[in-house]
Amino acid sequence: MINFRYHVVSLAAVFLALAIGLVVGTAAANGPLAENLNDQVNKITDEKEQLRDDLDQSRAELKKNSDFATEVAPMLLNGKLVGHTALLVKIEGNDKDVDTAADGITTMLQTAGAKLTGTVTIKEKFSAGVSDSTLLDLADSTAPPAIIGALPNNGKGQETSAALLAAVLVADKAGTPQVDGTRKVLSAYQNGGYIGLDGDLKTPADVVIVVAGAPATGKDAKERNAAALTVVSRLDVALSGDVVVAGLSANGLVSSVRDDASIAKDVSTVDNAVTAYGQVAAVMALVERLGGKAGHYGIGSGATSLLPKTASAASGS
Repeated sequence: MINFRYHVVSLAAVFLALAIGLVVGTAAANGPLAENLNDQVNKITDEKEQLRDDLDQSRAELKKNSDFATEVAPMLLNGKLVGHTALLVKIEGNDKDVDTAADGITTMLQTAGAKLTGTVTIKEKFSAGVSDSTLLDLADSTAPPAIIGALPNNGKGQETSAALLAAVLVADKAGTPQVDGTRKVLSAYQNGGYIGLDGDLKTPADVVIVVAGAPATGKDAKERNAAALTVVSRLDVALSGDVVVAGLSANGLVSSVRDDASIAKDVSTVDNAVTAYGQVAAVMALVERLGGKAGHYGIGSGATSLLPKTASAASGS
């Protein structure tokens, strides 16, 4: 008769056999498995190094392209804007690269021989929908008598203020005397936190470049983006179209201009203003506008070419 001790010994033998089998099986599999894992790790490491090399090469090529655009800028722009006064308008947003683009465009304007009257920054407070009524009151209280009749009478504060600022900042002809009361208007909007000012702004500009970043976001994004387009529209009216919008990409203000047929036929756009190519293109497009032609340049949707044609730019000098 099989006793309890026999059962215990039998079960112990079974478990011992299983344990030995697991150890032997794992040891047998460990070699190929570890080797396969090592091969995969080495492959991923090699791919990572290749990607790093590719990235470094791309950065070097971008740097060379930027250097090339900067070096050829004098040949393309030299003297093209001599005798012209230029205003730079920045649309405030979350993109710090807007300042980088504006600085580069300033250099290109100077290369072209333009005199920069100054820089006006349209603050986010200006484009906020809640500011509309306050902006209307501000325009009514500060507009010089010579301008009041030319302002829109539609009860829209942002449009009225944009028209007022355009009227005191720009002129159809370089050297036109500044409107009496200009300093009062600019100071009122600056003190209210609606605009920022840099430069003396004592001479009306006859050409304008507007620099903008990504489109506004948030619950009032539609109103903010519309306000930026309104600023461009009123500058277009004041200058009869000698305006270029330079964006960091084809999104935002650039696409708004390109999608508006009435503005797109008069206002040129550039969608890669953060690059040296875009900064050169912005000033070339301005020269081209003085020759009576509007165009849309860059690498994004709606662009017809990277740069205006040299011949077209030269004809506007």
